[in-house]
Amino acid sequence: MNTLDIVKAQIAESVRVKQAILADAALMERISSVARIIVDAYKTGHKTMWAGNGGSAADAQHMAGELVNKFCFDRPGLAALSLSTDTSIITAVGNDYGFERLFARQIEAQGRPGDVFVGISTSGKSRNLVEALGACKAKGIKSVAIVGADECPMDDYDYVIHVPSRSTPRIQECQTLIGHVLCYLVEQALFG
Repeated sequence: MNTLDIVKAQIAESVRVKQAILADAALMERISSVARIIVDAYKTGHKTMWAGNGGSAADAQHMAGELVNKFCFDRPGLAALSLSTDTSIITAVGNDYGFERLFARQIEAQGRPGDVFVGISTSGKSRNLVEALGACKAKGIKSVAIVGADECPMDDYDYVIHVPSRSTPRIQECQTLIGHVLCYLVEQALFG
C-alpha cells in the first residue's frame, strides 16, 4: 500500500467510527444526558473535574481549558479542573500513595457534592480512573467515563460513553469530538 492509500484508509476509518456514533441513537442520547448533568452542575454553582492518562490527560486538559476560557464565543468562565496537570500534586500523590490513587486523592481534596467528574480512557481499565469512581461515590459527585468499545471496569461510572472502536487513535479522535460536543452544548445552554 502506498502512502496516499494509507492516508485515505486512516481518514476513512476515522469517518466510519464517527458515522457509527451518529447512527447510534442511544449513544447520542447518552452524550446529551451528560451535557445536561454538566449544565445542571454549573447552574447550581458546581464544577467539572477532568482526568486521563497520556493522550487522555491531554484531552482532559483541553476540555477543562475550553470551559474555563471559552469555546465558541466570549462568555464568563466556567469552573473546570484538569486533575492531570499539576506535577507537584501528581508526584506527591504518586510517591506517597501510589499512582493508582492520583485522581481519587484529588477528588477527595477538591470535589464537592454536585460536581461532575469526567474520566477519559481508551481502555477503560486505568486503575487510577477506576479508583476515582469510589471517591466520587463517597462524595456525591456524578461520574462520567468516555472509553472505547469494550466492556470495562469504568462501566460502573454513572454515565458511560463507549466509542464504537477498539483502535486507540480512533477512540482518542472521538473522545476529542465528544468533549467538543459537550463543551458546545454546555456553552449554548448556559450562555447561548
